[in-house]
Amino acid sequence: MFKLLEGPQTLGRGRVFWGCFVAILAGALIYPLFADSYDVGNFSYFLIWIFMALGLCLMWGYGGMLSFGQTLFFGIAGYSYGVLAINMGGGTTTIAALLLSVVVAMIAAGILGYFMIWGGINGIFFGIVTLSATLVLAFFLGQTAGPEWHIGDARLNGFNGMKGMDPLAIGDLYIEGSALYYVMVALIVVVYLALRMLVNSGIGNVIVATRENPQRAEMLGYDVRKYQLLTFVLGSGLAGLSGALYTSWGQFITPSSIGLPAAAMPIVWVAFSGRSDLTATLVGSFLLLFGFQTITVYSQQAALVLMGALLLATVMAAPQGFVLGIGKFVADRLSGRGKRTAVTDLPTQSNLKTDEA
Repeated sequence: MFKLLEGPQTLGRGRVFWGCFVAILAGALIYPLFADSYDVGNFSYFLIWIFMALGLCLMWGYGGMLSFGQTLFFGIAGYSYGVLAINMGGGTTTIAALLLSVVVAMIAAGILGYFMIWGGINGIFFGIVTLSATLVLAFFLGQTAGPEWHIGDARLNGFNGMKGMDPLAIGDLYIEGSALYYVMVALIVVVYLALRMLVNSGIGNVIVATRENPQRAEMLGYDVRKYQLLTFVLGSGLAGLSGALYTSWGQFITPSSIGLPAAAMPIVWVAFSGRSDLTATLVGSFLLLFGFQTITVYSQQAALVLMGALLLATVMAAPQGFVLGIGKFVADRLSGRGKRTAVTDLPTQSNLKTDEA
């Protein structure tokens, strides 16, 4: 089982990589001991969005399905958490609300994905359909301001957003501050390692084969539609996890977190990081979220312009992703592969004689 953590579909293996992994994890665990509560809360906020980025990496980078629907399922799970948490009374039931909201998002993804995949929608049209569904949901939620728009005791509140739900709690203990931070770190580690094992397993190999050549995978006896649907549901479920955690963290959610600007952000994070590798996506998305939040303090417009510029630079200069490119360069240097390649490429005396002959 542990061999799957170092399979060919993921960057990073060996003692150096896992030593760095443990060191970074140890630093993350001791960080709240030295930081103030405000910074710890901000870091919890950054980590919430990582699940959405990892889900898109799985769909787009490994499955070849460019989806603009991450915020669609983010919103479905976020609003579902609000409705369930309010109507179930809060407290320990918020944990059940979190799990059920993710399930709701995955069911919605299964229904939408079934009609798209079995309907033969792929390529750019896959992105168009998911974007259209996202905008429809954002528009619908924006016009639910009247008192008639409610589910039980939970009012949708239109552009003002839903609020009044409890944060995650176990009994009388609310999971906030440092407790939420540690929960986020633990969840990210579990999800990251599970995804590494998935993409390096037999299922992951079929997912990648489907991305590379679906006709060939079909001829080998695999029903590529089932693997595509599985990939779409899992990736969308991770976006739903981000949505439910976001709603529980801030105790509110608005349609603006679903609309067009928000829908484009995961694309930028994953494209800049390197869509074909989970580690690059994890690191790059966190760095971009941190930088975006820092710039937003001074100017939200400047932050959006920067995100657009980064996407343009990525497409033109590093289509495989800047973080992934740097990671591969470092890995080659550490393994000595770059030097061996350079030596191998040099013409030898025997080669020269052969060429002359």
